[in-house]
This record gives sequence, structure tokens and C-alpha cells, in this order.
Amino acid sequence: MTRSPDTAGRFRLRLAAVLLAFFAAGTASSMRAADLPVFQEGTSGDNVCVKCHGANEKKPVLAIHRTRHGAVAQPGCQACHGSSRAHVMHKDDAVERPAPDFVFSGVNRSAPETLNRTCLNCHKGGKRLLAAGSVHPANDLTCANCHKVHATEDAVLQREQQAGVCFACHKQQRAESLYPSNHGFAGGKVVCSDCHNPHGSSAPKLLVKPTLNETCFACHADKRGPFLWEHPPASDDCSHCHNPHGSAHAPLLKSRPPWLCQS
Repeated sequence: MTRSPDTAGRFRLRLAAVLLAFFAAGTASSMRAADLPVFQEGTSGDNVCVKCHGANEKKPVLAIHRTRHGAVAQPGCQACHGSSRAHVMHKDDAVERPAPDFVFSGVNRSAPETLNRTCLNCHKGGKRLLAAGSVHPANDLTCANCHKVHATEDAVLQREQQAGVCFACHKQQRAESLYPSNHGFAGGKVVCSDCHNPHGSSAPKLLVKPTLNETCFACHADKRGPFLWEHPPASDDCSHCHNPHGSAHAPLLKSRPPWLCQS
């Protein structure tokens, strides 16, 4: 079927009008997307943040894109820091830019319970079931005190570096780890999380097992028994005789035999 010249002309005019409207809408959408920040949670918000937070920052924030937090389909900046509308939309150079909704370090740090809740929204269950009632949050510590999510390698997750993160607060244990008889913290042979669950535990001292002896037996199975002739102090509590973090007396003894036994 062939169209008449008039019909074909009207068809071309309508087609041109539709295409013109389509491109005009696309251009308007592009302008709006370029001019206005995206405030929804998710990776789309990263495009807003990286306009200012570039590679020359003193704190290398862009390194997060080389971590699991910055991977495709993972939460973006605004999922942790909030939409931060006032921070993003600030235009007055004479007035200090407002802080993001959630600040994880520095003098403007948000309330610890708020920051921990932000992390636990995703990192829930497993070893973090008792995190809310743990001794660390009770002392106003947050996940960001130990974890560096913007770093390519989080030191506390590296066996060779984990003890250094813990020792920043636990000074006595750091000193004990330098004694000649120790568990090999420096080389990552044993790390703090092998014995302690920093996110919370129902056992004393945040132990990973219900008791100290059960925690020790996880590695020292030959000391578990039962034995025909058992030494009551040993079956009661390993720390009666041993200091697990280090000692001047091998093997991790609190004092030299026979004085230890006679005590």
C-alpha cells in the first residue's frame, strides 16, 4: 500500500516532532541530573561525593572503591554517611560546610550508638549477635575505631597487623607480648581474634569459647584430658599458671618453677 504525498508528508512531520520531543526530554533530564545531587541511598550517590572528594584528599577516601564496600551492587557513600543534603548543597564559601549526617571520626563524630547501628544494619548475625551489649560499645567505641573501611586493606583483618590495632588500647597486653615467651603475635601466628571475639561474647574477657580452658583447648587439645591423674589447678583454670599474652618464663609461666608450684 502506498501513501499519498500529503499523507506521507504528515507522517514525516509527526515523526520529526516525536523525535524532537524525545531528544529535548533527554537533554532536560541530563541537565537535571548534572545540576542536582542524587540523595537516594546506594551507589548512585557516589557520583555526588566524588565531585569534591578526589584523589588529592589527605585521607584517601577513594580507596574504598578497591574494597568490598565499594564494589558494584554494594552500598555507596550515602548508605553509611546519610544523604547529607546540607553538606552536599552548601554554596556559601564564607561559611564552613556542614558536616555529613553521619561522621565516623574526628571532633564532629556522631554518637557511637548511631554509628554502630549504621554498620550493624548490614553486618548482622554471626559473631556480631552480642555486639550491642559488648564492652567496646559500652566504652563509646565504634566499629570505625578498629576498622578502616576506606583503606584497601583493613589492618585489623590482616593477621600480621591485627595485634597492633588491639594494642593501641590494650597497653599491658602489648608489653606482655614482647616477653621472650609469647604466642607469636608479631608474625600473626596467633592473633587476638583467635581467642577473643571483639564484637561481643557471653564468656568473660570476650572469649570465643564459654570458658578460658575451652578456648585454650581449641589449640592445645593434648592438654584437655581426661587424665588418670589430673592436677586440679590445671583443669580449673589455665591462667593459674600461664599468662597467655607473654611471659619471661617459658612456656608462658607466671613465675619460674619450683616457686610457681610452691606458691
